[in-house]
Amino acid sequence: MKTALALRHLANEDLGQLAPLLAADGYRISYFDVGVDAFADISPLDAELVVVLGGPIAVYDAEAYPWLRAETAWLRARLLEDLPTLGIGLGAQLMAAALHARVYPGSCGKEIGWGGLQPGPHVAELPCLHELVEQQTPVLHWHGDTFDLPQGARLLASSARYPHQAFAWGRHGLALQFHPEVDARMVEQWLVSHAHEIAHNRNISLASLRADAQRHGASFGSAMRRFLQAWLAGLRTEAVAEVR
Repeated sequence: MKTALALRHLANEDLGQLAPLLAADGYRISYFDVGVDAFADISPLDAELVVVLGGPIAVYDAEAYPWLRAETAWLRARLLEDLPTLGIGLGAQLMAAALHARVYPGSCGKEIGWGGLQPGPHVAELPCLHELVEQQTPVLHWHGDTFDLPQGARLLASSARYPHQAFAWGRHGLALQFHPEVDARMVEQWLVSHAHEIAHNRNISLASLRADAQRHGASFGSAMRRFLQAWLAGLRTEAVAEVR
């Protein structure tokens, strides 16, 4: 059985609706709780797929969270071998840092809520993402930091506020600032766990986020499942081609 390892930074920022899709695709899922488990105990090369999940801390907070250095080095070793890796939110920023790109606070403030994507120069490489962009599907953004595009990475998508929303690395690496894993259950949990962040941001409100979740939730969930299924199918196809 294939293995999928999820690097989790916060209990309620888990694989969400990606978990049943992975199981249906034949993956055995395990979680690695970052900051609790030790990176020295696992090889970055063993799992067929690694998913680096989100969290409320920053890549540059290594003085406060020293294990960020170990996580970045661990990811770098995996990415240099071009092994299937998906980074979401903080996970995308960690992938950028692992590839020696700068991660820093965004100048346009926090991007929290639903909004469409704009095409990057290489979006056609990933048809499932190209479809989201063309249809202007609202996706869930929840980040305040951004990053420079790593050298050698291909920009797939931007947003109206931040130019680097998705990039591809090698044949098997995908970094997403938006959150395709989120389902309606998780949104309400995030409204609780990020209550302080929401309360101190004048550009968003709890009421508007909840209303938008109800407005977009069902169509967003369906679109993200199609997107994730298509991406996993692409990995499966490439794995078969490599065996041949």
